[in-house]
Amino acid sequence: MLKSFLFFFAVALLAIACLPMQGRSPQQPPPPPASMPAPAPALAPPQTATTAPTAAVKNPVKPTAQSQAKAKALYQIDCAMCHGDNGNGKTDIATSMELTLDDWTDPKTLAGREDWELFNVIRVGKDKMPPESSGRATDNEVWNLIIYLRTFSKSQPPAAAPAQ
Repeated sequence: MLKSFLFFFAVALLAIACLPMQGRSPQQPPPPPASMPAPAPALAPPQTATTAPTAAVKNPVKPTAQSQAKAKALYQIDCAMCHGDNGNGKTDIATSMELTLDDWTDPKTLAGREDWELFNVIRVGKDKMPPESSGRATDNEVWNLIIYLRTFSKSQPPAAAPAQ
């Protein structure tokens, strides 16, 4: 009787041990627990090209001390790491990414660039430069940022005339 009970117990134990394996191949991972939340769907990058002017548009903002202070803060947060605190483009990040950035301290650099062109580059991005989404800066803040960028060359002494 004891042998029959042990045999029945061994068969039942073996059947219970094999139940979870039923219907799964060894390579198939176990199903996730029911309480685990589903991963959030990836968000599409914001569409900013629609806010960028496609033709010559005059900078619509009039700078104030407050708007320029905000533009300077925006520059320090989002731009200075690559373009430099003074806008010369000579930073460790630019060097490590093998970028040659414009030197905004040179008056000739921005002389031929219209504000709307700079607005487009900031909003849409260029090469390795990511776009400044409207969620991070309003259009007026970007226009003020452009006015702030143009002050970099004004703070530099004029270039000496070449010796003849």
